[in-house]
Amino acid sequence: MIFITAVFDVLPEHADDWPEISREFTEACNAEPGCKWFFWSRSVTDPHQYVLVEAFDDGDAGAAHVQSDHFRAAQEKLPRYLASTPRIVSQDVDADGWSELGEMAVDRG
Repeated sequence: MIFITAVFDVLPEHADDWPEISREFTEACNAEPGCKWFFWSRSVTDPHQYVLVEAFDDGDAGAAHVQSDHFRAAQEKLPRYLASTPRIVSQDVDADGWSELGEMAVDRG
């Protein structure tokens, strides 16, 4: 699985609107056959920062993602709303999805 995390610093005047600005791209990515997940979280320490967490089945799915029409459209649209170039970590991981965080196990029984 390819696991990717990217940090997007959104211009202050667009920060509240970022979910709507990126909605079409987000929905298209989540509809890709090899996409495991693609979601945004807003930072609790910087209201202008969003963290993108995404995962793809493998390198072929990742390649299809960056070669898609909706990715190219996002390359044209999204930078005008950003304060800086996004920062990314992308790694192949030996996993097929999320694992439980055993150190914080929840027992409601």
